[in-house]
Amino acid sequence: MPAEEHDAEGNSPAAWTAVIIMLVAFTVGTIAFWFELPWVVIASVVVLAIGPIVGWMLARAGYGVNGPKSASKAHS
Repeated sequence: MPAEEHDAEGNSPAAWTAVIIMLVAFTVGTIAFWFELPWVVIASVVVLAIGPIVGWMLARAGYGVNGPKSASKAHS
């Protein structure tokens, strides 16, 4: 596929924020599971579920792909 079709697919502050939140939650949950801390595992599942919601809210606020508050970078 040509590069212009996938120029900014998922490359936005909203997407990166959602992914980072979910990665941190998954990492903390995995470590908590290893050390048998069920309340931390449950808390990390809650944070994991919040990640996409935060991404969606940021996208609606204009930080999504091609949003008015998202600066697009030109590729050479």
